[in-house]
Amino acid sequence: MCTVCGCGPDQVHIDGQAPGHFNYRALGRKPAAAPAAAAAPSPVSASEGALDYGAGPARAHAPGLSQARMVKIEQDILSKNDQYAQRNRDWLEERSVLALNLVSSPGSGKTTLLAATVARLLPQMPVAVIEGDQQTSHDAERIRAAGAPAVQINTGKGCHLDGHMVGEALQRLPLDEQGVLFIENVGNLVCPAAFDLGETAKVAILSVTEGEDKPLKYPDMFAAARLMILNKIDLLPHLDFDVAACIDYARRVNPAIEVLQLSARTGEGMDAWLAWLAARRGEVIQAGQHTVSELKARIAALEAQLAAQGL
Repeated sequence: MCTVCGCGPDQVHIDGQAPGHFNYRALGRKPAAAPAAAAAPSPVSASEGALDYGAGPARAHAPGLSQARMVKIEQDILSKNDQYAQRNRDWLEERSVLALNLVSSPGSGKTTLLAATVARLLPQMPVAVIEGDQQTSHDAERIRAAGAPAVQINTGKGCHLDGHMVGEALQRLPLDEQGVLFIENVGNLVCPAAFDLGETAKVAILSVTEGEDKPLKYPDMFAAARLMILNKIDLLPHLDFDVAACIDYARRVNPAIEVLQLSARTGEGMDAWLAWLAARRGEVIQAGQHTVSELKARIAALEAQLAAQGL
């Protein structure tokens, strides 16, 4: 559920079945009373001819809700989601699985890129996919046709995946240790930025047909992403898209963001993307081995201590 749009879990389906989804409207606590003097939020004029509804503490506007109430609702929702996300993260880390949350606008080429990636990765490593869309199982069917197991989440009126949905999908998904899990989020550059799914990293995919100023228009998503993929670069000769400006805008929002340019259709740049995936998977596996080594050392120390005590 989003603070602003109010999308809820009522119509969520995973592979066509309704899970026992957590009801965010029943958090087990009474709603906080609105401050007595709370007034309806006023839009702030950022410049002549513009109204900025994101200037308050909630950075959003909802008719009839004070900024204080909106902040409280968001804190409650995200706090519960973070608990689910942490369970997912623990489960994935125990198995040394690289989990990537793919986020973008609709039509950026996520599924085409994902199908091409799956086809190239499967001979080398285990791959599984969670697909998120409001309706249909078209994308999951495309991934299965490419050879990877996939679970489809339909969010109904919901505009993003959340930690609970992903946890439900993980229970239904065959996923080997040291594999790669791709989570294709609902096409939306706003709401998915706020919801942790337990992923290793977010990957923002931007089609060159969308305009180079997207990182400035939707800064939260690009600030949260580790990698930005500029997709459909085979179309650049036919577009007025400034690649250098786009990368500059993204790094204004997130100085540490990595950038790759590719075309899922022609294959240009795919080797760099596969190399990036291999490097991130190696980091996850190495971290898991380090954790196991630490546990073994602690067990050995405890056994030695018990032996010294004659136990």
